[in-house]
Amino acid sequence: MNQPRSYTLSQFASMVGNAVRRDPLLQGTWVLAELSDFRVGAGGHCYMELIEKDSRGTTIAKMRANMWANTAAAVMPRFQAATGRNLASGLKVMMYGSATYHPNFGFSFSIADIDPSFTMGDLERLRREILMRLHKEGVLTRNKELPIPIAPQRIAVISSATAAGYGDFINHLNSSAEKFVFYPVLIPALMQGDKTASSVLEALDYIESCVDLWDVVVIIRGGGSTTDLNGFDDYELARRVATFSLPVVVGIGHERDRTVLDDIAAVRCKTPTAVAGWLTDSLREAWNKAALLTEKVLDDAAEIVKAEYGRFMNLEALVPVMVQKRVADHRLRLADIAAAIPGNAARILTSARSKLDTTLQLIPMTVANRTNVERTHLDYIEQNLRREIVSKIEKESRHLESIGSVVSAIDPASTLRRGFSITRIDGKAVTSASEVAEGAVVETTLMQGVIKSRVIGE
Repeated sequence: MNQPRSYTLSQFASMVGNAVRRDPLLQGTWVLAELSDFRVGAGGHCYMELIEKDSRGTTIAKMRANMWANTAAAVMPRFQAATGRNLASGLKVMMYGSATYHPNFGFSFSIADIDPSFTMGDLERLRREILMRLHKEGVLTRNKELPIPIAPQRIAVISSATAAGYGDFINHLNSSAEKFVFYPVLIPALMQGDKTASSVLEALDYIESCVDLWDVVVIIRGGGSTTDLNGFDDYELARRVATFSLPVVVGIGHERDRTVLDDIAAVRCKTPTAVAGWLTDSLREAWNKAALLTEKVLDDAAEIVKAEYGRFMNLEALVPVMVQKRVADHRLRLADIAAAIPGNAARILTSARSKLDTTLQLIPMTVANRTNVERTHLDYIEQNLRREIVSKIEKESRHLESIGSVVSAIDPASTLRRGFSITRIDGKAVTSASEVAEGAVVETTLMQGVIKSRVIGE
């Protein structure tokens, strides 16, 4: 029995390699794929995997690829200059190259060139899809519709602390000619790489937790060489910015860079420095507006004073006329009153006469009734008065008798009957010997008779 023909592994690998190299369909062809695990190795060689996914995101094809250093040195700068991106994982690219098979390293695709226009178109497609989705959800312009504070000074800054763009932003913010004061606070986040979106989302969550501390949110990235901006073309991040409760101002990348955030943020500036300029201009505009309003208030006040002065002068001129008119009006009113007096007086007299007649008719009856009442009252008073008089006379008689007894007891005649006498000089009773001078004539009254004497000594 004949043995089937066999090959060593190296022979078979050589045959496969020759078949790959000789097949014109596998040499010098354009291939569309997404880059994965992209890295630059020693010597500048680039290594990666090429993948293709279906509509559900499932990988349906995978292949190793490489780009040698001499090719990369020409292709990568041209790609970066055209797209504003460096080659990195996640990018969809159109590559020109050939299939290769190495006995030790297996099958791979060797890249000779990359068309940047395809990648630019794919990135634009991705951005359009995100924007269309946000539009269908009704949130695309929500952040743009938020009112911008008149003078935003409390600024939450999402950036990398080491980014040159952040330094430029702070320097420009502090260099205004008017020396405006701002209060920027850095909330650090990764601004490049696969974790950009999640890092910025975490920063936004922190700002939301103390939202009352801020006027606006600033997202900036720039300075140095341009790196991967794919993280900013992310649906979840875009939706968070679109629905954020504070106005978001973005300055991502260089002037020609554009991401989804540029289309949904309240304010889009080209660079971090431009963001600082926008903030400074906003404060300057508020300052100028306040100055204009102050001038307007002063001008309006002056106009009001002037108008009121003119009004006062007009009123001053009108006073005599108004006084004359008022006097004339009152004269007419007085004339009307004077004309009405006779009629009113006649009506009043008639009414009074009628009331008087009625009163006159009532007087006799009223007087009789009143007289009876008063007579009864007088009789009562008379009886009481008689009793009071008799009682009072008796009381006073007793009092007089008591006084009479006292008077009788102290009567000088009674004293004289007891053997005492009264000495007088010029009709005045003498009570002390010092009152009597030598030679004076004194009268001494006794119970019976008066004796006149002359004093010859004590």
